[in-house]
Amino acid sequence: MGSFLSSLPFHLLFCLTVFWLLPLPSHSADPDPLQDFCVANVSASISVNGFPCKPASEVTSDDFFFDGFTKEGNTTNIFAGLNTLGISMNRLDFAPGGLNPPHLHPRASETGVVIEGKLLVGFVTSNNVFYSKVLTAGQMFVIPRGLVHFQLNVGEGKALAFTAFNSHLPGAVVVPINLFASSIPNEVLTKTFQVDAGVINTIRSKFRS
Repeated sequence: MGSFLSSLPFHLLFCLTVFWLLPLPSHSADPDPLQDFCVANVSASISVNGFPCKPASEVTSDDFFFDGFTKEGNTTNIFAGLNTLGISMNRLDFAPGGLNPPHLHPRASETGVVIEGKLLVGFVTSNNVFYSKVLTAGQMFVIPRGLVHFQLNVGEGKALAFTAFNSHLPGAVVVPINLFASSIPNEVLTKTFQVDAGVINTIRSKFRS
């Protein structure tokens, strides 16, 4: 209980930030919705710019409330009520030394708050300028849309952060996986990184499932 109470101000800070920044149409990367809500039908086989809507007659109060962030490392749940509303959130759990590797979100800017631990957060601009800072509990960061960024746990214990996006489907392009776990020809990668094929094959081997 003491740990929860000590972190309560940080949760409130983050909730207020989401309330003021994300729901406003001028800040959303997605088109404005044409209806009050479109609770996701996550079992549907067709998906165009999000999930199809669950029939209004089947919508319940539970569709607009979510407890998926209460469990560490829980990445399986979908908050159906956010569908088409132009916002989304993540819980990020880091083991000591844990890394969220360089990646980008093509359809959204990202903001986040550190709840526990110490994170090095950084991003690189299109002009190859690198910005970074070590953040602790209660401190926030923002990543402009489409820029490569990362988070690294530089503390001695675990770290926890909540992030939010101004799109309900921000997308995630994980740079090393896209480069070395895809079918990009070795010739392209050897020329890009100016190394021989043996180096590329060694790196590729680390990303094979």
